[in-house]
Amino acid sequence: MPQTAPGPVKSLARSLALYLFSAALMTIYGGQVCPFITTLPLSYWALQMALAFALAFGLRLVLLGPLLNCTPYGRWVERQWLLEFGLFFILGWALFAYDLWAWGFPWESGLKVVLGCTTLGFFAATDLALERERRVAAEMGRLGADLVLDGSYMPLTLKFMLATGFCAVFAAAIVSLLVARDLGWMSDEVVNPLTALKSIMIEMVFVTAAFLALALNLIVSFSLNLKLFFGRQNRVLAAVAGGDLACHIPVTSDDEFGRMAAGTNLMIAALAAEHAELQRTQDAAILSLASLAETRDLETGGHILRTQGYVRALAQELAARGVYADYLDADTIELLYKCAPLHDVGKVGVPDAILLKPAKLDAEEWAVMQTHTTLGRDALMGAARILGETSFMSLAAEIAYSHHEKWDGSGYPQGLSGEEIPLSGRLMALADVYDALICRRVYKGAFSHAKARGIITEGRGSHFDPALVEAFLHLEGEFQAIAMTYHDDKFKQETG
Repeated sequence: MPQTAPGPVKSLARSLALYLFSAALMTIYGGQVCPFITTLPLSYWALQMALAFALAFGLRLVLLGPLLNCTPYGRWVERQWLLEFGLFFILGWALFAYDLWAWGFPWESGLKVVLGCTTLGFFAATDLALERERRVAAEMGRLGADLVLDGSYMPLTLKFMLATGFCAVFAAAIVSLLVARDLGWMSDEVVNPLTALKSIMIEMVFVTAAFLALALNLIVSFSLNLKLFFGRQNRVLAAVAGGDLACHIPVTSDDEFGRMAAGTNLMIAALAAEHAELQRTQDAAILSLASLAETRDLETGGHILRTQGYVRALAQELAARGVYADYLDADTIELLYKCAPLHDVGKVGVPDAILLKPAKLDAEEWAVMQTHTTLGRDALMGAARILGETSFMSLAAEIAYSHHEKWDGSGYPQGLSGEEIPLSGRLMALADVYDALICRRVYKGAFSHAKARGIITEGRGSHFDPALVEAFLHLEGEFQAIAMTYHDDKFKQETG
């Protein structure tokens, strides 16, 4: 399908420089390898080269756009190489024909010009094709588009072999022409050996310098492409290693790099699908365990959803205020939200006679009730030992064990105070107490939001972290909305 060129022609200056450099080299090269060209005034030969390369460059400007626009992105690099090389090759034969017609030069003289143009065309075409490959890759990366790989491509190893082979053949051919010319010159004329050696050395230095400049330019150009492709691959792999499964490598070339990118994308997609399935399984298991615990406590699943909402709202508010922001990043807040339902999982181990007692517990019963924090911690850490230590299990156990600690140290099971209490436990403490206050329990009726707010405010600095109470007061409306959304009566009706 035809496609428009990716942005303005940024390579115009690069291509013009290559054409000018090629014209200059051909002007010097002709006089070095062909004795017939030396019979022409230098100005004539230079003008001929200038006009010839100007015509070739003009044809390039006319043909390049239509040629690429009727070609899929995947073939742009190949088509540009063929166009650039073809123009130089045709230019060489055009000069061959012109010199044969206008000056009567023999055919071997014209073939030397063809060889020079072909050699320069190879270097110019390869460099401009590599530059085009970078531009296509950058544009497709910006658009987030992928090439459709058709299954056939030239391996990178073969490209290296061809490039080095052509360079060797062209270099050997040109050096051979120079040696043949010098031998003929020395046999036809009486030349001082030192003068001849000096002339030969100058020619060899010139040819070596020209080839080195062209070869180094290709090496740099190809290195830029490698840096682009490997850089993208490494950045995405590093992101995946860090847990980011939403990343993607644009497939921008129909070669090994394109297939590497496509394979990496398939791998990431498979990992993302598996991760999503594991997350769904994990979430279902959490809610099932938490619902089981709450069912024994004569509470509905609404308590789970309400306390989840409170914890997340508090954590987000603290992070927005810059309080405990070094801990409360987006991932940790989401983890707190998912772990919150397991805060009372230890109640499964508390006898019904104590758990469901409608009256105040005596000291012995209260001591048994307090064990639900340790029971919950032990159960979750036992699962962690079987499944492998994870941040999820550790955080869930931390919440279960510490959510009844109090800021002043009067809580249980450890009697921790202040910031000795894990932040996860402090968050859960306020969320759990608020929900217990506004909901009916076997031992009490439901309190109003205003009364619950008063009790929590009175507990600032004794029961609760003062920073969390400030956040709660700022979030009163959101707490009420969460309570209304997952109200017990409404929850029972919706769940049947």
